[in-house]
Amino acid sequence: MNSFDSLYEQIGGAKKVRELVEAFYARVQAHPLLKPIFPEDIQPVMEKQYLFLTQFLGGPPLYTEKHGHPMLRARHLPFPITPSRANAWLECMHQALDEAGITGEARDQIWARVVMAAHHMINQPED
Repeated sequence: MNSFDSLYEQIGGAKKVRELVEAFYARVQAHPLLKPIFPEDIQPVMEKQYLFLTQFLGGPPLYTEKHGHPMLRARHLPFPITPSRANAWLECMHQALDEAGITGEARDQIWARVVMAAHHMINQPED
């Protein structure tokens, strides 16, 4: 790897993104704050997250090709995302990054980006 490789390439491409998504949603489905805002059938959500993270990390623009511009905040407005839920989401992602074995500078860069995204999604104060 060199410093010009995308984060997607640095972490191992499609296989590693899939691994991260699977580790993440196992935690989301078990989390008492997050489970209620996700559908019972999590597979379509997992597939969208896979497409999104691939693109978000500098891989092929799979999400845009299939669903158009991500418009993250707008697409999440129907869901009550409080600061506690954003933090729970981040907790699940942190653990998923651990499980997927994503480390080093690439992990630090991914973490900085997901922290910004999670805080940007907050659309309601605490209940």
